[in-house]
Amino acid sequence: MLYRIVISLVFIQSQNHSFFAHIVHLLKDGGFFFMLPILMMFFVVLSLVIKNVIVFRKEKILSKKHIQLINSIGLLTLVWGVLGQLLGLVGALDNIDMFGEPSIEILATGLKMSTLPTIFGCFVFVVSRGATIIFTWINKEIE
Repeated sequence: MLYRIVISLVFIQSQNHSFFAHIVHLLKDGGFFFMLPILMMFFVVLSLVIKNVIVFRKEKILSKKHIQLINSIGLLTLVWGVLGQLLGLVGALDNIDMFGEPSIEILATGLKMSTLPTIFGCFVFVVSRGATIIFTWINKEIE
């Protein structure tokens, strides 16, 4: 699924649309209630990674508190994205129950919209887990 997003980003760039406009469109499609907190947590993870790198360059030690915080925020982001997908699917199933049989296009659009928070949450989780692994590895070499 991630490769489709990357391909669509390349395709959108070739059509003279801005990357930022496409990201905003994906955030809107995934639902701002779930996507904006995931985006904020992504920026928090990035800032903690940068802060930990700066502390390491100055003091040659890594903050275990920052490593644990990066790890916890990444996991929270993953769970938040899955929660967004589950609530979106419950809402979609309620609408199907209420209005009857949906068309294939509407069903596919709804499924796409419900998976966006999970995909973005997984991306943030992978970034945070990768940073945690690298920082832990560096810590083990220093000790």
